[in-house]
Amino acid sequence: MRDFTGRTAFITGGASGIGFALARAFADAGANVMLADIEADALTAAVEALRNAGANVRGIICDVTNPADVDKAAAATIEAFDKVHVACNNAGVGGGSGVDPVSLETWRWVLDVNLMGVVHGIRAFLPLIRSHGEGGHIVNTASMAGMISGLGFGPYTASKFAVVGMSEGLAMELAPLGIGVTVLCPGFVRTRIGESQRNRPQRYGPAPTWPAGSRASTLAAQVAALVQAGMDPADVATRVMNAVREDRLYVFTHPEMRGETEQRFSAILQAMDASAAPANKP
Repeated sequence: MRDFTGRTAFITGGASGIGFALARAFADAGANVMLADIEADALTAAVEALRNAGANVRGIICDVTNPADVDKAAAATIEAFDKVHVACNNAGVGGGSGVDPVSLETWRWVLDVNLMGVVHGIRAFLPLIRSHGEGGHIVNTASMAGMISGLGFGPYTASKFAVVGMSEGLAMELAPLGIGVTVLCPGFVRTRIGESQRNRPQRYGPAPTWPAGSRASTLAAQVAALVQAGMDPADVATRVMNAVREDRLYVFTHPEMRGETEQRFSAILQAMDASAAPANKP
């Protein structure tokens, strides 16, 4: 899809960070935009900012963990713009990592947002994209944590690996239908992901607290500093737009992380080679 004029893009997590940058990029390219976000005040401000810049934009409150909410967002998008061509499943939250205990509630919250939020978006929007026969594109936000697990064991890493794998399979299925798939795997970007707990629903229990000096608290502080010094979300959005135009599956933002990726795949290939050798008898 090279021309976005008059097309419609739907974006979850659209009130800030990468989602808002994507919304601005699509609007600048002539697309209609439907922003979805769980945070009401931020959503109102984002819609107003885009309208003031001349965008044809709407907004809707949407909790991506709730499939009924996503269905309502899909219906609202069609009501506002008649068709939808691009679905950006971008909403995401951070979660505990390292070897410190992570509650089952935190596991459920992170997987419900980061993985099931993508599933709900695809389930609701793919039939709408297919219905008009004009082609389209699905953008799923994963992370470099979906390629390498350098931050350790945790729900965030698990959710992002799942999004990468799901996107790879979906791309093969949808290519014959003229619908592209892009999976975004950014490194550290200046977003509010470190403040994810502000939107944690009560049903997932209290936000975790880590003792000062623990590995988890140290890791959280390190990640927060890296995010604060990270890439401008607008630069990420530009890379995504180029990938959609060129129908590319992967978007990476931090080439300096190539070495860590190569280490992982090298270890995998070595293990595959080892499997071809005769097994040693006990």
